[in-house]
Amino acid sequence: MVLVRETVPGDWQALRDIRLDALRDAPAAFGSTYEQEARRGEAGWRDRIARGGTFLAYVPEVAASEPAGLAGGYTADPVTVELVSMYVRPRARGRGVGEALVASVIGWARDQNAAQVHLWVTEANAHARALYERLGFTPTGERQPLPSDPSIGEIAMARTLP
Repeated sequence: MVLVRETVPGDWQALRDIRLDALRDAPAAFGSTYEQEARRGEAGWRDRIARGGTFLAYVPEVAASEPAGLAGGYTADPVTVELVSMYVRPRARGRGVGEALVASVIGWARDQNAAQVHLWVTEANAHARALYERLGFTPTGERQPLPSDPSIGEIAMARTLP
């Protein structure tokens, strides 16, 4: 069973820890770097939470008190929510955590009256691309270099919300 909830101010350390773990585990999957995020102080993590749209997932049978995954959404423009920071810890993969996190961001996007959810994924990340395709995302044709490592390419995917 996967439990997902939106972060609250008291989650700042758990959010920081899983975000830093994600950047250590898969640095080529994210637009920021471990060094950039490690410099962020408590106030910065609390500000990220205060903007809303950041979710932590828990899998009690894996670790009841430690987040198994992370995903966020932010309003990119009046009709688009950008899905960001998607990560599932290796020991929790294959348990539906990614699906549950994406569903939470989509639900949040609907609450924001967004018409679509957009994301960037590295071209080589076949597992993430397959997850997003299963959940109704399709490539938009947009491409860009990964901000943290321009030698890696990203493609955009989007899902229209009914």
